[in-house]
Order: sequence, then C-alpha cells, then structure tokens
Amino acid sequence: MKKSDHSKEMTVYEASDFWDEHYFGEFDDVQEEKKIKFLLKKKKYVAIDMDLYAVIRDKARALRKPEEDLINEWLAEKAST
Repeated sequence: MKKSDHSKEMTVYEASDFWDEHYFGEFDDVQEEKKIKFLLKKKKYVAIDMDLYAVIRDKARALRKPEEDLINEWLAEKAST
C-alpha cells in the first residue's frame, strides 16, 4: 500500500477524476469518516422588495459583511425594542 499525498490541493473535478481511478483501500492513511454530526439552524426565508434589497446589499458591502448577517442584526435590534 502507498501513502496518500495530503499536501496537494485538488479541485472538485480533480478529486472526482482521482477517485474514479482509485479506492480508499490503496492508501494506508486514508479512512472514510463514518459518523458526521451537523448542527444546523432552521431558517425562514422571506421575500424582500428588490429596491429595498438593493439598499441593504449596498449597505452590507460598505460594512463588509454578508447581507444575511446585516438583515438579522437589524431585525434582532428591532425585535428587542
């Protein structure tokens, strides 16, 4: 068996091609993960007027933060008053 080269960064396409021609058993140090836990928050998506969204998007860019974060901050502030 050979050792895998973890230092090489692959694109998704390169990895796909690689695993089309290889399998996990060829490598001593590669193991398939069996248990994976995800902590996902439920989200609710709502419609926003496109003109209002453009203003929010511009403000978020100016603040260098994702629109979703900015909207959630503003809604949290409004809901707490």
